[in-house]
Amino acid sequence: MLEILYQDDALLAVNKPAGLPVHRSKLIGPADAFLIDLLREQIGGDLFLAHRLDRATSGVLLVARSAAVAAALGEQFMERHVHKQYLAVVRGWPEPDEGLVDYPLPGSRETGPRREARTRYRRLATVEVPIALGRYPQQRYALVLAEPETGRFRQIRKHLAHIHHPVIGDCQHGRGDHNRLYKQHFGCHRMLLHAWRLRFAHPVSGAPMGLEAPLDDAFGAVLERFGWAVVG
Repeated sequence: MLEILYQDDALLAVNKPAGLPVHRSKLIGPADAFLIDLLREQIGGDLFLAHRLDRATSGVLLVARSAAVAAALGEQFMERHVHKQYLAVVRGWPEPDEGLVDYPLPGSRETGPRREARTRYRRLATVEVPIALGRYPQQRYALVLAEPETGRFRQIRKHLAHIHHPVIGDCQHGRGDHNRLYKQHFGCHRMLLHAWRLRFAHPVSGAPMGLEAPLDDAFGAVLERFGWAVVG
């Protein structure tokens, strides 16, 4: 069953598992199950997606119980009134330890027009592991807090790759050698990007909402292995 983080008569929030596509799409290819279908079976009634998460990304996902609520939530996302915080494990140690990636991105088609895209990041923790790879006897990794100010397609993944600190497990924009290292040495087979926290206004009452999605076992095991703790 899907983990429900919050629910009322207007909306609900689910902790989306990594690897589960949200809905049917030509972009994601074949899949055995889709989150929105599983959620309809579990909750019942009409459900409408308020936003999206990549198939490989886990974390907070908002679902509306009516088309009107979905539209109201969608407007908050469009007007950038929703504050999003993601956790990511990346290759290398980003320098400076916090900054802004301001780099226009295309949509789902790489040949499409580029639009403004900005992501703030902050380095939370670092580690150096004594595993040889290529010409380096040790490998550096960091835990990063990413806060996208815009909502472009695969924005965080593309922006972190753009500054040469790709997300571990990212098959499209990451490094295959480091992805394999995590599978072989740490038993981690997922992309290490998690939609951790979401702040927005309730679409009916207007009350401020703050939701947080716990990490799954695979992501949590990596943090424990490196002695990292997520605080703040």
